[in-house]
Amino acid sequence: MQHKFKDIFQKLGFFFIMMFLGITTAMAQQQEVEMADVMRSNGKIYAVVAVCLIILFGLFFYVFTIDRKLSKLEKENK
Repeated sequence: MQHKFKDIFQKLGFFFIMMFLGITTAMAQQQEVEMADVMRSNGKIYAVVAVCLIILFGLFFYVFTIDRKLSKLEKENK
């Protein structure tokens, strides 16, 4: 059981490191994006962020449930 959680945390850690590297690379460019400024001024950027977070959490939930089902099948085969 501990080994399973360790693997999950390692995978999540790798994912967050890759996300951080992507964000820092994007921030290094520091280009002014007119569409982002307009969306920020209209308050719509929060809707975009909310949708992205919902999709991200949905993917996490999907991967977690698939991992549980796969572990259950592996136990049954042994």
